[in-house]
Amino acid sequence: MEFLSSFLPIILYIVAIILLVILIVLAIRLIRVINKIDVLVDNVEEKVNSFNGAVSVMKSVSNSISNISDTVAFGLTSVFSKIFNKFNKKKEEDIYE
Repeated sequence: MEFLSSFLPIILYIVAIILLVILIVLAIRLIRVINKIDVLVDNVEEKVNSFNGAVSVMKSVSNSISNISDTVAFGLTSVFSKIFNKFNKKKEEDIYE
């Protein structure tokens, strides 16, 4: 019994030291992986930022096309509504006569 009371703490200390070393190694590997990910994210961010000019040009072109199509659609609808309103007025005059 005396042997176990002196031997068991030694085994626990050895296991704790091994576990501490493993955790330190894992922490160092995790730091390396995070640094690699940081470099990768910076690289991707740099490449995405290089497209900002092209995206802003495309956005302005699409806004211009949208404005032109809205103007044309409004013009066509107003012309058709005027034409149909004239026909409706003539039909109403015919009905009342």
